[in-house]
Amino acid sequence: MSRTRGKGEKKRDLAAEAFAEGMKLVRANPALSAVEFGICGSEECKVAPRDGLVVVDSDADLHIHRRRLADPAAWAWALAHAVLHLGFGHVPAAKGERTQPDRFDLAARCVVVNRFLLTFTIGTTPEDLPVSYPDGDEEELAARWRRDGLPAVYERCGTAGPEPDQLLVPWTDWLGQPPDHQLAFATALTRTVSAAMDMAGGRRDSLSGDVVPQRPWQRALSWFISSYPLLGGIAAGIKLVADAELTRAHGISVAAVNPEAGEIYINPLRAFEDEEWRFVLAHEMLHAALRHGDRCGARDPYLFNIACDYVINGWLCEMQIGTMPEGLLHDPELKGLSAEEVYDRIAGDLRRMRRLSTLRGKGLGDVLGAPLGSPRDYVDLDEFYRRGLSQGLDLHQQQGRGFLPGGLVEEIRALSHPPLPWDAQLARWFDEFVPRPEPVRSYARPSRRQASTPDIPRAGRYFPPEEIARCTFGVVLDTSGSMNRTLLGKALGAIASYAEARDVPAARVVFCDAAPHDAGYVPVTEIAGRVRVHGRGGTVLQPGIDLLHRADDFPPGAPILVITDGWCDVLRVRREHAYLIPEGARLPFTARGPVFRVSRDGM
Repeated sequence: MSRTRGKGEKKRDLAAEAFAEGMKLVRANPALSAVEFGICGSEECKVAPRDGLVVVDSDADLHIHRRRLADPAAWAWALAHAVLHLGFGHVPAAKGERTQPDRFDLAARCVVVNRFLLTFTIGTTPEDLPVSYPDGDEEELAARWRRDGLPAVYERCGTAGPEPDQLLVPWTDWLGQPPDHQLAFATALTRTVSAAMDMAGGRRDSLSGDVVPQRPWQRALSWFISSYPLLGGIAAGIKLVADAELTRAHGISVAAVNPEAGEIYINPLRAFEDEEWRFVLAHEMLHAALRHGDRCGARDPYLFNIACDYVINGWLCEMQIGTMPEGLLHDPELKGLSAEEVYDRIAGDLRRMRRLSTLRGKGLGDVLGAPLGSPRDYVDLDEFYRRGLSQGLDLHQQQGRGFLPGGLVEEIRALSHPPLPWDAQLARWFDEFVPRPEPVRSYARPSRRQASTPDIPRAGRYFPPEEIARCTFGVVLDTSGSMNRTLLGKALGAIASYAEARDVPAARVVFCDAAPHDAGYVPVTEIAGRVRVHGRGGTVLQPGIDLLHRADDFPPGAPILVITDGWCDVLRVRREHAYLIPEGARLPFTARGPVFRVSRDGM
């Protein structure tokens, strides 16, 4: 039985249906649909490719092979390829005579478009095209191929087969200006990416849905992520906590930051403009990223917070980030000073300075929590803040976002070089101040003769007693009940290993709690075994130091290492010295020598 169409029934045009389905896929993409283009499918069109699908010209017309039968997904990919030529500015509209691109430019532009389509999926990529493409923009690739030759695999990456898929024609509408397809595509692509980020962040249900209104501090944080690379990395990892009850319980007037938790606490009852919230958030992010809590040391925490506020607010005003709210600390006379220098200036007038207020309030610092500690199991906070600022600075400078204060750049560069661990710093101190005994060679003590020349005597190598006595150091060890045994083990183990490596035979050890206990010269490998924690109440270390000062058998150039937990008296040491204390502890005085902080989590 033969199948015949009924009278008046039209024959289906499968090619036209597949093209229409492919066009529907392209129109559904918000970025591609923003580029205005026309379709030329005339049978008499001389531009349409004979062995391909699409040719695009600078009048934004897509010349298609109407009778070519292809899958809708193949049509969608080819049409997207052509539209991207318009969006990338490969076929710009212009008046006057046009010079057609050569085969190197054609291939380079097609490679750039195909590389983009690998991540911006529209339709199905033809199977005969490469799966990877070289790096570089159109100009770089074209120049490279003119010099080295065009690889055959990239010669036919367009949509017109062996023919060029890009055509430049003169702009014929003399009454109007040529359209800027590149600007339209860039604007639409930015809008699409922003909508996708909003959808991922829960601010909209779909790409075309309504956006959930953001609070002003949320808009300020989003601005840093999208428009300010210096602090964008920090902003992406910071969590905003806007809880009125929480801020009231902690006495937070405007904002505060907890670097250890990676959270900025916002008082939602404060009515600020977006520009003012940008200033507030940048202020708190710089507090955390520049490790102001860790840099306080033995200084008064609140006054050091005040000094840091003066420095940060000066930088932000100079960088013109947002608008500084009324009442914040700013003094142009302090421009160019570091936080430590500002602290030294304001520490002399404590009564006046304690009346000043931070973003948290009067008499309260806006840096909450403990100083940045060692890396946790789940995240290295120190590395997060350091990497965020250093990468942000590189992006800021690469994109030419403007000049930054020299002091801020200097501190960020300093953060890029993390500090040495305490044991490495202690080793450097030993290398610098603990002399190594120099051996003496003498024929009075001949060495073993070599087997090859047994008749030739050779000088022996030995250490004179006076040389051994010169190369030593003193240890004043806090043995009160408050001393942590783990600290003692780490400190004494490090001392023994470094001293033994430098051939130091013995150290002069004084144990101190309520009174000094002179242990004399002790072999460095036996110091740990001699320690006895007496626990007799308070810790007084100055008599132990005075004992070493007066000792006739202790060399005047030998340094002293003081090991304590910080709960001690004020010390005055009149020779080279250093302190070894637990991480997070503070000495009750300004140390004249270096302070090494033993980490709690291991060596």
